[in-house]
Amino acid sequence: MALSAEELSEIGALLGAPEADPQIVAELRRQFPKLSLTRCDASDMADETAFREYPLFDLYLVDGMEHCWKLTSDPARATGLVVVPHRLAA
Repeated sequence: MALSAEELSEIGALLGAPEADPQIVAELRRQFPKLSLTRCDASDMADETAFREYPLFDLYLVDGMEHCWKLTSDPARATGLVVVPHRLAA
């Protein structure tokens, strides 16, 4: 269940859009129903390296092909996404 370059481009367009908001996860679920989607706080991912960084979000890929889920940088192994909104300065 690999992510294609086209799918990564579509995901990037959604997460990189200037009008992207925290409800983006719902849109990603609608457009990519085969992927598991998780939204979490930046503090939960503090020790991890994002697959891609966008102005308002970081994107992590999840490999769920084996018994335990793990983060991956390989789109060919990605079965899910973790979307992390950036904290905005008040």
